[in-house]
Amino acid sequence: MSLRLALPADLPTDDGPAESPSPSTSIPTAPTLSTDFGLLDAYSRAVVAAVDRVSPSVVHIDARRDPKPGRPRQRGGGGGSGSGFLITSTGYILTNSHVIHEADRVEATLADGRALPADLVGDDPETDLAIVRVHAEGLVPAELGDSQAVRPGQLAIAVGHPFGFQGTVTAGVVSALGRSLRAQSGRLIDDVLQTDAALNPGNSGGPLVDSRGAVIGVNTATIVAAQGICFAIAINTARFVAGRLIRDGRVRRSRIGAAVQAVSLPAGLLDGRPASKAGDDGAVLISSIEPGGPAERAGLVEGDLIVGFDGHPIAGIDDLHRLLTEDRVGVRVPVRVLRRPRVLVVQLTPEEARPAA
Repeated sequence: MSLRLALPADLPTDDGPAESPSPSTSIPTAPTLSTDFGLLDAYSRAVVAAVDRVSPSVVHIDARRDPKPGRPRQRGGGGGSGSGFLITSTGYILTNSHVIHEADRVEATLADGRALPADLVGDDPETDLAIVRVHAEGLVPAELGDSQAVRPGQLAIAVGHPFGFQGTVTAGVVSALGRSLRAQSGRLIDDVLQTDAALNPGNSGGPLVDSRGAVIGVNTATIVAAQGICFAIAINTARFVAGRLIRDGRVRRSRIGAAVQAVSLPAGLLDGRPASKAGDDGAVLISSIEPGGPAERAGLVEGDLIVGFDGHPIAGIDDLHRLLTEDRVGVRVPVRVLRRPRVLVVQLTPEEARPAA
């Protein structure tokens, strides 16, 4: 007895050729190895071209902290290292605040091997960004892109100096947009990019670039317990902060002169404002008042609950921080306060915040 395998009707069998397909029928063909290699080669060429374009702008930063009374002694003499990149041909370098914060001496090693002393221009721990400057000829600034044009899934390439390994390149994609990240100061950084391009200690402050080599973010942080969850501050945020640091040496913000904490309120306690989540509505509790500060001058007292600021609802401390910008320094604004059982509106004039220590 002979066995015969069942085959699709449109494929040839040992009995003879199959019938020709009709003109309207298309027979799919599997991708060839040459096609696969072509796609991989195109991807490789894109990464190589982007790295070639940005690498001359990437620097290694060595920050040293001298022993001082009251300063904890650190292993290795104190200090650390990270990455940065030139944003102007006149020597301004953008990096992370946590790379150079409290450093007594900063040295930047350029892509061509020159090691130069770097002067601190400005530091903003609230966004974890800082500017240092070197003085040299032949400096090549990076091209800054537009983070508003970034889309999830697009190619993302990180260049930096993790663990002192110069010019390390990792590639991945933009995983998500609009993340929020908590700075070491406690303030929330908005509009953060998430990527799966691998970042390691020493990548901090280096550029995250697109397929054209344009910088779309400043590599900042990873989640230690996770794999492939890394963050970069959007370049549009970094461009704004860098401009303020170069101009003023700091980013001006406003303050109300009160210590506050987030609290939850019973749903429906405030007329006309929907609950922020099921069963709860948030507010900001004033826990202490600075003598002679804006809050005291406005008539606020301990125990007041701030539920609105300049026409915006306040459901937590981050809502208040977002509104305490440079534009409100010295400007009188209405503050909606719950002082049980009444809701009051007081007029408060924020003053300029002191630079973060």
